[in-house]
Amino acid sequence: MSKETMTPKDRWETVLQGKIPDRVPMDYWATPETSQMLIEHFQMPPLEIAKHLHIDLPFGASAQYVGPDLPPHTSVFGIEHRDIDYGYGTYGEAITAPLADYSSVEEIEANYTWPSADWWDISNVGEQIEANRDWPLRVGGSEPMLTYKQLRGEAQAMMDLVLYPEIAHYCLGKLFDLAYQQTIRLYEAIPKGIKPTFTYVAEDLGSQKNLMYSPAHIKEYLFPGMKQMIDLAHEAGAAVFHHDDGNITQILPDLVDLGIDILNPIQWRADGMDRQWLKDEFGEKLVFHGAVDNQHTLPFGSPQEVREEVLENISILGKNGGFILAPCHNIQPNTSLENILALYETGYEEGFY
Repeated sequence: MSKETMTPKDRWETVLQGKIPDRVPMDYWATPETSQMLIEHFQMPPLEIAKHLHIDLPFGASAQYVGPDLPPHTSVFGIEHRDIDYGYGTYGEAITAPLADYSSVEEIEANYTWPSADWWDISNVGEQIEANRDWPLRVGGSEPMLTYKQLRGEAQAMMDLVLYPEIAHYCLGKLFDLAYQQTIRLYEAIPKGIKPTFTYVAEDLGSQKNLMYSPAHIKEYLFPGMKQMIDLAHEAGAAVFHHDDGNITQILPDLVDLGIDILNPIQWRADGMDRQWLKDEFGEKLVFHGAVDNQHTLPFGSPQEVREEVLENISILGKNGGFILAPCHNIQPNTSLENILALYETGYEEGFY
């Protein structure tokens, strides 16, 4: 078998530079229950498991929250969450929407306090990064629509784009500005001589069939703030990692023009998201991240079917580089250990160039 010649960070950055690494990099996304299963199986801490499975796991630099005390199970935005059991595990779901009852910007300004970037302490960020020099470095980012839907309630947030555009612009502006300020501060805390690998600029815009929002609304409400975040990341030397579930073919050319560098999660079973088409159409402009199906193959397929899909992804998306192998979202707890091992063992054994 071929030998590794790169660190995980070098491997990611080689791909991002449009060059061929020693092998296809691999990443890991999973629920806490799945990660706990691996910890119990290997009797190792998470980082040692990543090393054992040859996973090129990004390290996320994070500031420490030092702001006002928060009630239990409540976010900095005043959104209360509760763990909802779905049979195999739990997800924290928003159960309150602090801005749901307001019908004007003036009401929100009079009754709501937005979080400040001053509520986070960056003093130990440099030390964190120094201790993880060999791993891809994720710094900052934004995903404001997700928070906006929790602040207003899912249905109301969608209606706001038509009925209350001034509220949508105002709130999304506040959320983008907070993300921008937090990201700048994190960049400033990076030790000299170390470059961030990527910044996460995400939105969930697609469903299994089509977009969840009109292209006009996406361009009006989200693209201006995303462009600011993308430009900020590029100025810092970071690639832009764009997470966007489902079928986004209608706006993918616009996202490329906006400046995204990495496209995740490549849910190729969604309408329109054919892997060969994506590689042919955007392979010279994007790095693809993900693509191992966690709706069917990982939870319900056999280890052999997982292996076959990994090989397909490497041969299609990984041809001439430009691919980071990973599940196409969090591996769920109903996924067998055998299938998880098949993913990473095959990715390692068959991923050398």
